[in-house]
Amino acid sequence: MPEDKNRAIAAALLPLVGGAGNLTSIAHCMTRLRLGIQDRSLVQDEALKALPAVMGVVEDDTYQIVLGPGTVARVTPEFERLVAESRGTPPVPEPEAAAPAPATAPAGAPPAPTPPATAGAPASDASTTADELAAHGAALKARQKSRNATPVKLFLRRIANIFVPLIPALIGCGIIAGINGLLTNLGQLPSVVPALAAMASGFMSLIAVFVGYNTAKEFGGTPILGGAVAAVIVFPGVTHISAFSQHLSPGQGGVLGALAAALLAVQVEKQCRKAVPEALDVLVTPTVTVLVTGLVTLFGLMYVAGEVATAIGTGANWLLAHGGAFAGLVLGGLFLPLVMLGLHQALIPLHTTLIEQQGYTVLLPILAMAGAGQVGAAIAVYLRLPRNRSIRRTIKSALPAGFLGVGEPLIYGVSLPLGRPFITACLGGGAGGAFVGLFNQLGDAVGSTAIGPSGWALFPLVKGNQPLATTLVVYALGLAVGYLVGFLATYFFGFGKQLRTELNADPDGTPASTPTPATTTAPGPTTTSSPTTLGAPGGVGTH
Repeated sequence: MPEDKNRAIAAALLPLVGGAGNLTSIAHCMTRLRLGIQDRSLVQDEALKALPAVMGVVEDDTYQIVLGPGTVARVTPEFERLVAESRGTPPVPEPEAAAPAPATAPAGAPPAPTPPATAGAPASDASTTADELAAHGAALKARQKSRNATPVKLFLRRIANIFVPLIPALIGCGIIAGINGLLTNLGQLPSVVPALAAMASGFMSLIAVFVGYNTAKEFGGTPILGGAVAAVIVFPGVTHISAFSQHLSPGQGGVLGALAAALLAVQVEKQCRKAVPEALDVLVTPTVTVLVTGLVTLFGLMYVAGEVATAIGTGANWLLAHGGAFAGLVLGGLFLPLVMLGLHQALIPLHTTLIEQQGYTVLLPILAMAGAGQVGAAIAVYLRLPRNRSIRRTIKSALPAGFLGVGEPLIYGVSLPLGRPFITACLGGGAGGAFVGLFNQLGDAVGSTAIGPSGWALFPLVKGNQPLATTLVVYALGLAVGYLVGFLATYFFGFGKQLRTELNADPDGTPASTPTPATTTAPGPTTTSSPTTLGAPGGVGTH
């Protein structure tokens, strides 16, 4: 039974994260189970990674276990039930007392190898294994995480937390919209088409309300009040109201207006809580919050947010229409470093705004090419190190997830700790992005009706201004270009001769007797820092 399988996965995970008593929060996104951990030392990283259902682990503001799309949505409810059943049980300690972890690596991770003179590469010994690469990647990630803990980046992360829970609805409605469009073009099932149109459009017509609700929840206000002030934006009666000498229209300002309105509502509510006597709080605070925020929204925020949203749509279309290939090269090639810097989360409201305006976002398919470059680079590493069974085993197990847009296992276990393959993967992403961008410039826009998935998982959500078959072919060819360039760049330039000889060794540490003939390469591995997930948006896994 599937339920038994999912419950078994949940039961295997729970003791390895320290038991129910060690958890402060449980949530999930497209691919990951996100856990708030009370005592990090009780988490058994290596045991978790060894579970067949686990594709990898990522530590950010929460501890994230990568289970993959579909699986995580089924395992999470079972996990929550097990936690509820065992709540109150003391956390399960690790079987063996572990020595304190190094300051640069997460607690519980294996000791990181001594870094060489050139940062970004594994230790220079002939018995480098996948575990050592993963440990080195964890150390890089820990250092980058501390650098990313700035007020601006933490704020962007909270903004992303508002939109991540909306991704399942965006995906479901997006796929239904695609089915509806296909039936309409084929002239089939005319009695069903209006029903599908209602299902696909209903959520998007009210998305501002959900954004307002989640915003207030994330920033410490009353969620329903955030939804209430955002509902003003989509109310049909706003057509009778004028602001800045113009009549308002329902939905004007969209998700950006809802975000701003809910943020304001949180501040108004908090000030009211301080000033209003407790006996009157239940009457005065919600009234003042909705009244003040509603007036500001109607006579200011809707207009301003509407202008900003229009500028975003116009700017994205202009960018790809006039500099499509170059824009795609930059966006696809720099997406992983953008993620590394924690700035990718600013793109989520932009994607949602474009979907709300145009029905799809033209940015996501280009950014998804970064995952294609990563896959191509991993395949090249696999072929370049035929005697290193440990690294090859990691790549072989992670590639299926990589094709579906889940990039964590390949990033943290292979390309990032190796250094230069991370750079060549970015080159592959830039090439794929340039290809898709070129077709945008030629008039064939390639977009996505939802955020979150990438790689092959994005195919059901692809939409553009040309026939669906044409748009799908362009996206597929873009992936192929990303795979190919990422592979070739890594195969020929991903390793120096000495490093390849050292890595291409049997598990007993014996180097290959006849290493692959060297090609001309740049000297030494390249310094990199750790990105976070590629699948959210998807993405950008996004998620």
